[in-house]
Amino acid sequence: MLRTSKQIIFFLTLLIAWELIVRAGGWTADVMPKPTDVWEALIRGFSDNTLTYDLAASFQRLAIGLAISLLLGMGLGILLAKSKTADDTLGTLVLALQSVPSIVWLPLAIMWFGLNEKSVIFIVVLGGTLVMTINMRMGIKNVSPLYLRAAQTMGSRGVDLFVKVIFPAAIPYAVTGMRLAWAFAWRALMAAEILSTGPGLGYTLKYASDFGDMSLVIAVMILIGIIGTLVDLVLFQRIEKNVMRRWGLESS
Repeated sequence: MLRTSKQIIFFLTLLIAWELIVRAGGWTADVMPKPTDVWEALIRGFSDNTLTYDLAASFQRLAIGLAISLLLGMGLGILLAKSKTADDTLGTLVLALQSVPSIVWLPLAIMWFGLNEKSVIFIVVLGGTLVMTINMRMGIKNVSPLYLRAAQTMGSRGVDLFVKVIFPAAIPYAVTGMRLAWAFAWRALMAAEILSTGPGLGYTLKYASDFGDMSLVIAVMILIGIIGTLVDLVLFQRIEKNVMRRWGLESS
């Protein structure tokens, strides 16, 4: 409760300071809008359903891209953890690609798929797959040898050992990977939508910028940040904490 109070006071102070500084500076809304201008733009965007359609389109792309990236990431992570040859070759490529921002692939995506939904989803998949792969690999690699020896002593081998011991022990890493994949995919989606041609938060951000509507630009930026924070706090952080607690990695 104390933490929430501190956060509310901090952001209220920030908004008041922002309002006073802009008023004192005499800036116009097309240069630096006030919080009240941004609020009006946000209300206008939802009133005419522009932001509502944008949110629906963005989340649809995100759901498809994130689901694909989680499946690919888990499969690749398992492959790298179980095959030394794959880890020494493909694993090196994965680590190298991880340092490349996914938006860098957008020109190639446009050449391959055209300026459409497929390009955007491709960027989202790239944004989430690599980080999921790395976390899944780490999870399987870091399974305690005590678990493995105990299971083998009781006759568990091969697929049975993986399904009943190795994969369950790697679940905390997988959940952390999902949380990071969501964050990377969300950022990749916003960057890709800036160059898209359909509805979406990124597209509206670029549209508002082209027409000098800085109030709407900042409103969309704040909306992107709020959604990212809320999904992480309400969904992924809770799942991660529950898993950590059940696996005995965090005190209750």
